[in-house]
Formats: sequence, structure tokens, C-alpha cells
Amino acid sequence: MMTIYLIRHSITEGNRWKRYIGRTDEPLCRQGVKLLEGRTYPRVDKVYASPMKRCLQTAGIIYPDMRPMVIEELAECDFGLFENKNYQELSGYPYYQQWVDSNGTLPFPQGESKEAFTKRSLKGFDKVLEDMRETQEEKAALIVHGGTIMSIMDAYACPKGSYFEFQVGNGEGYELVITNDLPGTDGICAGSDPGRSQVALSSGADDRTADYNIRKNYKKLPAQI
Repeated sequence: MMTIYLIRHSITEGNRWKRYIGRTDEPLCRQGVKLLEGRTYPRVDKVYASPMKRCLQTAGIIYPDMRPMVIEELAECDFGLFENKNYQELSGYPYYQQWVDSNGTLPFPQGESKEAFTKRSLKGFDKVLEDMRETQEEKAALIVHGGTIMSIMDAYACPKGSYFEFQVGNGEGYELVITNDLPGTDGICAGSDPGRSQVALSSGADDRTADYNIRKNYKKLPAQI
């Protein structure tokens, strides 16, 4: 069984102005550094991170004595023409309104589609799981992006939720429990890919759903950790 903490990087200047920050490689702003001061995050055996400065800087503050293993596929979505712009700047752009009306299902113009981004994110997460199995690590932290967390949780969280239900604030995230040796099928999310790791029942989580007959395998990390 593996416990993985999915933690979103702290605040950047682009985040402060509610911009779409994907490929823009900006560092944390002063407010972002201050946000992490005094916080204590769960102890882990290993740290994995997106290659972006904001994630590496967050990892260095949260886990100063650990060198993160960089996973390229865990980088944020390519927002294309929306990159480094906010709602006000995009409000007169017809394709932006079409994208909003589609509930984010349309691809970003000259950027990634949700499907391509999710596929890439899960490929990166598979690398994390494979490395944890090889090194026999039981607890790890992923310092990544909001979109990356949503993609992973959408695929692995039980009971199933929708993609946008898993949004988290800067410096926040989820604890996710995973195993690949569950007996039978009890505890595996309905509709999960049989080729993927099976999902364990989280200790201390006892709420079930009639549709899936499973217990939750995740919990949200508190805003003030």
C-alpha cells in the first residue's frame, strides 16, 4: 500500500491575478513563500515534482532536506493562446466563451486538449508508482499543479467524482491511498481501468456509496496544514 500526498505549488504572481499559468515558468511570489512559512506537511520517504520553478521552489521550502525527483509529464497544461491571460483579458475573445460554455471540454486554442493533458499527467503518475514500487517507498509527496492533481484524482479517487470537483488552492492538496494487491474486486472504483493500480480502502475512512459499495481512499489536506 502506498500513501501519496498530491500538493499544489504555492502562489505565483500569475495566480494572484487569476491568470492561466501553464507553460509560463514563473517562481513563487513573496506571498507564496510566506504562505508556506510555519506550515508542517506530512513526512514522506520521497518527493516528486513537476519541472516548473514554482513546484521545485515549493518542494524546497516544504521538504528542504529532500531532493525531488523531477517528472517531466507532471508539468501543467499548455493553455495555448489563453496562457498568461485572465478572464477580463479573454472576455472579448469568441473562442474563450465557447470554451467556457463547453465546461472546459474544448481544447485550448494552440494548446493541449483536456484528454491529451490527462493522458500525459497519468503517464507521469504511472512513473511515480513504478518508482515507488521499485524502491519500496510507502509514502511520497507530489509537488505539482492544480490541473495535474485534478487529472490524477479523476482517475484514481474512490468514490468517483468529476474532474473539477478536485480543485484545490495553492499549498493544498489530497492524501491518496493506493495498492495493487487487493483481493477480489471489493474496494476498486467502478469503471476503473483493469490495467491500472487498484485502489485501497483508506484507513479511518468509512463512508460508502450505494452505487459503488466502496469506502473513500482519499481525503483533502486541510487549508492550514
